[in-house]
Amino acid sequence: MVCQYWPFVAPLLRKATEKTRLSNFADIEKETLEGRGLLWLAWNERIEAAATTILTRVEDDLFCTITACGGSGVNNWVSLVLGIEKYARAEGCKATRLFGRRGWQKLLKDYDVTNIVLEKELS
Repeated sequence: MVCQYWPFVAPLLRKATEKTRLSNFADIEKETLEGRGLLWLAWNERIEAAATTILTRVEDDLFCTITACGGSGVNNWVSLVLGIEKYARAEGCKATRLFGRRGWQKLLKDYDVTNIVLEKELS
């Protein structure tokens, strides 16, 4: 099922990973198409956005990480993150995590900044 939608959502997800450079698109694609990750769609007569998630275990805790999210009209579908959170709770996750740009913090007000990525470009 995911395979039939992938050609339509891959450009959205690739663009998101290229903007942040926090995830490798090829890894996300492989995880999702092999069933280790999930594909989430925001649909309103057409695909407006897509997101991918993966469950990861760190020591004794399980986390649901949103590995990529891209699309248009974010205000129309940002509330759909609640569905991902509901899924994560049902799976026994301790938390939902998001890799992304700072702008997500403004949209997801009940998410805390727990870590940051510092980067120094080397010539």
